Amino acid sequence: MKKHYSLFFLLFILQLVGCSGSGVNFQAGKKNDLRAPAYPLITIDPYTSAWSFTNNLYDDPVRHWTGKKFPLIGAIRVDGKAYRFMGKEDVVLKTILPTAIREKWDALYTEKEPASGWLSKDFNDASWKAGKAAFGTSEMPNLSTPWESSDIWVRRSFDLPDDNYSAQTIILEYSHDDVFELYVNGIEVVNTGNTWKNNVLVELPAEVVATLKSGKNTIAAHCHNTVGGAYVDFGLYKKEDKGSNFDLVAVQKSANVLPTQTYYTFECGPVQLDMIFTSPLLLDDLDLMSTPVNYISYQVQSLDGKEHDVQVYMEATPHWAIDNEGQPVSYEKEVKNGITYLKTGTLEQSVLAKKGDDVRIDWGYFYLATPGNAGNVEMGIGDYHKMKKDFISVGKFAVNAFNPDVAPESETMNALVYTRDLGNVQSPVSGYIMLGYDDLYSIQYFKDNRMAYWKHNGKFDIYDVFEKAVKTYASVMQRCEQFDIRMMNDAEKAGGKKYADLCALAYRQAVAAHKLVEDKEGNLLFFSKENFSNGSIGTVDITYPSAPLFLLYNPELLKGMLNPIFYYSESGQWNKPFAAHDVGTYPLANGQTYGGDMPVEECGNVLILTTAIAQREGNAEYAKKHWEVLTVWVNYLLKEGLDPENQLCTDDFAGHFAHNTNLSIKAIMGIAGYGKLAEMLGEKEVADKYINAAREMAGKWVDMANDGDHYRLTFDQPGTWSQKYNLVWDKMFGMDIFPKEVATTEMAYYLTKQNDYGLPLDSRKTYTKSDWILWSACLTNNINDFNSLFDPVYKYANETTTRMPLSDWHETTNGNSVGFRARSVVGGYFMKMLEQEMMKEFSSM
Repeated sequence: MKKHYSLFFLLFILQLVGCSGSGVNFQAGKKNDLRAPAYPLITIDPYTSAWSFTNNLYDDPVRHWTGKKFPLIGAIRVDGKAYRFMGKEDVVLKTILPTAIREKWDALYTEKEPASGWLSKDFNDASWKAGKAAFGTSEMPNLSTPWESSDIWVRRSFDLPDDNYSAQTIILEYSHDDVFELYVNGIEVVNTGNTWKNNVLVELPAEVVATLKSGKNTIAAHCHNTVGGAYVDFGLYKKEDKGSNFDLVAVQKSANVLPTQTYYTFECGPVQLDMIFTSPLLLDDLDLMSTPVNYISYQVQSLDGKEHDVQVYMEATPHWAIDNEGQPVSYEKEVKNGITYLKTGTLEQSVLAKKGDDVRIDWGYFYLATPGNAGNVEMGIGDYHKMKKDFISVGKFAVNAFNPDVAPESETMNALVYTRDLGNVQSPVSGYIMLGYDDLYSIQYFKDNRMAYWKHNGKFDIYDVFEKAVKTYASVMQRCEQFDIRMMNDAEKAGGKKYADLCALAYRQAVAAHKLVEDKEGNLLFFSKENFSNGSIGTVDITYPSAPLFLLYNPELLKGMLNPIFYYSESGQWNKPFAAHDVGTYPLANGQTYGGDMPVEECGNVLILTTAIAQREGNAEYAKKHWEVLTVWVNYLLKEGLDPENQLCTDDFAGHFAHNTNLSIKAIMGIAGYGKLAEMLGEKEVADKYINAAREMAGKWVDMANDGDHYRLTFDQPGTWSQKYNLVWDKMFGMDIFPKEVATTEMAYYLTKQNDYGLPLDSRKTYTKSDWILWSACLTNNINDFNSLFDPVYKYANETTTRMPLSDWHETTNGNSVGFRARSVVGGYFMKMLEQEMMKEFSSM
């Protein structure tokens, strides 16, 4: 019986591999009911990352997590009628006033508050300074005029040749950082509040367009910089109709986000289309996890039992390989070993020449690829509008005529197109395409350019991994499905169905905010990018909140996050008696670039996480390798940690403050963790010294922080409070450093302080950090306490109107994002699952 089963299984697997897309389960094994703020589609690393920011996949262009367009367009032609199911076409814009990427335009500006009327086109601005756009701080793109003060006022006057604009659609494009207001001929068009965005397109209202007359016109803007970078740029365009739109859209029936896959189902007239976006981020397989190839799988079947003539269309554009529009690109079509590739990248190819936060990669090459065994497949590069017109008309593109070296602008750019004629479809017919990116070199590590992990120092190239992706397609899809089901079941068991749904959404975001490389000695380096906060690389207080996910599934990756920080100190390049905040600005890991230190914060973080690694692995060998520097840091905490001086903590957006009680807990638990590590290494005398010191400090903490029915935000301010999320490690380590009533007292108080969308971070503001809420929710062993704190976080994710990849910093009164997006810290949501695993370990001892 066993032999027959094995033979059947082998034949089944061979059938899966030999048939394009067959054997894949297009109906997910679990159902996620969460309406995501954004849906993950392609998630490889901080650069190759694409999301749908809307409920329906076809309501908006697919976007990079920064909000820039990463176009993916999909359409299906059924019995001669084309339905768009993915993305949205680029608006064709004819330039009236270029933005700085196309022309360093002239303006008048002042950094001193002007007289009233400055927004009028007739205002006398003769005393203002002349400058060229863009205006901003040194790290910003397309910069011409430095702006380092808190405010700038900019006036851009221009002449129009005629009055023929009233019947036209006029588009304003603007970029700003932070608070921004803009007026066209004295009429307000933009008023942003405190946020920062690039390349926003806004259609001018009719009353504004009516003011655009021949002769002088003026756009006037004011920007206020609250913190960090500053930027101003804007321009005007005229919308044109190229007649190539997929105007008819499919009807989306469902969207379902699981940890490694996002499922969609569409009704396209008389046929059903199922889609799966797969990122095989399986943390126990570092080669697969780091491979820069994702799958888009599709299946079409009849809904009415009749045959229907069906063709499929999918395209990408060079936006995937540029930072800003206007960068010239090259295109190439290749066929190798049965796989067809469409390839694009910038002509300049300045490898690792750019760093920063709101930037995208512009070196290396983007690929759209498919195996040649599907049949009736065409792959081509051609005019963005003509390719669509041809498909709408005849179900395929006619000619592969394209300009090989053009700027990727909507008026002239080319598209990389896949089409497949499925013929007459009744029963399910399936297939897949692959999207990938070869970044050539990924990270500069202390002046040494390092390749991505999957290359193994040049032993493998991008074609090797695409070929492997084809050969293993069926098995990888199966592995992803199995992991998704297992993870969802484990999460539901730990915290309930809603908790599982939120963890599913967080998983790919947390993993893909990193890049995996090795140093020269073969040590793992798993670099986070501090997305949409400052772009730092290897930030310790980003590693700390994200750690639960990686402690749960592969502690080696957490070591890979800490290794650069240990090396930085052990090599002598960082010689302060506490841990560094970061090792640079992504992707250049050449030393700390953050403007301020966080001494107690980072020492506590590293000591706690090193202890957690030892506990998960059952040995302290990793700590032993770094014992000398850990000893320096723990002694710093002994001296400075109980009552921290004025300094930043991980919640640096809240500013400097002294006597931080939650930071003190971190220091105490770092000291306790060091004692636990010493105990595991057989150093009983050392262990007793530090564990006893931690307990003594905890006793003092209770006396100093006590405020009756809760514990204070700072030791010196009665009537204040804060989340004591760092206290969770006392429970995780099973050390009882603090009295148990501290946690129960705090929890009871938190339940009186919640708003509709969560528990505020502390008594100063009503905003919160959702990762910390889920840590605070684990302070007691009461599942009702957990649910009471968790449910408003779920409500935030499910209802927020700020559509972007999960923001971990939001307002608890209205659910709007305050800042940050797509950050790895949502790995902290897995604390409840980690708690369950650690409790199992204690019970088995």
